[in-house]
Amino acid sequence: MGPWGVGIGWTWLWWLLLLVGVAAMVAGLALAARSPSGEATGRGATAREILDVRFARGEIGEEEYRQRLREPDEH
Repeated sequence: MGPWGVGIGWTWLWWLLLLVGVAAMVAGLALAARSPSGEATGRGATAREILDVRFARGEIGEEEYRQRLREPDEH
């Protein structure tokens, strides 16, 4: 028996719990790094590509889409 009165018989359980916990943390971080739509964020998408996607999904209307297309040229 070990110093706390527990034999080596249950050691495998602690390693298994540790492994499951680490896997859950990695999965949680991977899910947190994704946008609600399921697309990865911050992967080098240009502002124009993001704007196109938002327009295609109907998140912004045609007037706002065209206005935002012109904005970079106005500065």
